[in-house]
Amino acid sequence: MALDQGMLEFFREITEVLVTRFGVSPGEAVARVNAAFEGAETGPYPDLMCHEFPEFWAYGLYFEPKEGRTPDGDPEEDLSGWDVRPAPPKGSRFWTVGDRPGAA
Repeated sequence: MALDQGMLEFFREITEVLVTRFGVSPGEAVARVNAAFEGAETGPYPDLMCHEFPEFWAYGLYFEPKEGRTPDGDPEEDLSGWDVRPAPPKGSRFWTVGDRPGAA
């Protein structure tokens, strides 16, 4: 998707949460974002999605929903009862960075 510099930075912050909080590789973090937002349209920064912190989006990309919700990044929340969403399949078009098989 086409992003202005502000929205590109916002999406980078989402991937940074995935990497630092959940220990996924940078390639997997980008693949999760690519899969979730493929075909989405965003406006220039601050798009409406920016009313939520990057943590909100990262937690939603990492965990399976339960009863219609996912954790939202509250540092006090117990995450032990949440199931992790599978990452997009390795080698799929979503793996565009770093640790994609055959990537430089």
